[in-house]
Amino acid sequence: MTQISLVLPFALPPPELAPDLIRALQAPALATLISRSASRQQLPVDDNIRALPHEAWLARAVGACADGTPALAGAVMRGYGLAQQEGTWFIVHPAHTQIARSHLLMADMRRLQLSEAHGRALFDLAKPYFDESGKTLLYGDAGTWFMRADDWAALETSTPDSAVGLNLTDWMPKGAPSRAFRMLQNEVQMLWFEHPANTEREARGLAAINSFWPWGAAPAGAGVDTALVATSDALPWMAALAGHPQAAIHDSTPLGALSTDAIMLCDALTEAALATDWAGWLQHMHRLEQTLFAPALAALMDGRLRQVQLLLSHRTRHLAFTTTRFSQRAFWRRPTLDRLLP
Repeated sequence: MTQISLVLPFALPPPELAPDLIRALQAPALATLISRSASRQQLPVDDNIRALPHEAWLARAVGACADGTPALAGAVMRGYGLAQQEGTWFIVHPAHTQIARSHLLMADMRRLQLSEAHGRALFDLAKPYFDESGKTLLYGDAGTWFMRADDWAALETSTPDSAVGLNLTDWMPKGAPSRAFRMLQNEVQMLWFEHPANTEREARGLAAINSFWPWGAAPAGAGVDTALVATSDALPWMAALAGHPQAAIHDSTPLGALSTDAIMLCDALTEAALATDWAGWLQHMHRLEQTLFAPALAALMDGRLRQVQLLLSHRTRHLAFTTTRFSQRAFWRRPTLDRLLP
């Protein structure tokens, strides 16, 4: 028997909408898991960390954090087969930023639909400029690159998802190296302006790739020892962190078939939540009820799983429910989703 921790970012609805969304949510297996639990814990959320609660928790769980901030570049590089022997490395994502009424916004990378051909073309064009700045640039896939920047080790960065939809002034890299970062960013922005890849993207109604976003600085060779798996909706960097960037497990993989204690990353809800698409959020939650919550409950009840921990979060709240086969025997506890309410 094994123990599994299910990391479910944005599985908690925002406080102002929670009562209505909980009433509309049909998830009896989830209700049973969280109502007949051995423990319910409100996890601390540090407002000073430029990462979402689940990202900070994951970084700590796998031993890849610096001052509480996710330092995942080395581990993600290892998943891509790009492990290095020395230097400080950042994860770099090609990005789209736009001007709102009074500030800059960054688009969710899940919605960019950046093809391998366009990603490679933009990478090849930018690489010499990184090289001239003394920054080695490596290619992982279309949307995930890696930059060696030893002299930027003190650059304070934010995870992409923590910045999406918010005023970028508060989330841009800061610290002593930030001026050098902005200079390189401006050069790359001018380089990509009206590039054929962007011209073609805009003709198809897609957002132009007009910036890049660094984060996750870590020393070369950093890895993780914790067993991780990722569902098929995970971003490529998440799947790479779990060791398989091109082949995350499918939703239908039996949880009880896992042979060791593991953390499972499920990113099914993030895109809808960041876009405030709550009808879409409900649809994804209903799918997870069938593909994740009900199978987890069944595996727990028939002894294939020893313990299930559910880590549910949104931007400002993080809950952990732990349940076992024994705690599920508490039949007098009526299953309810009200335990998700603030």
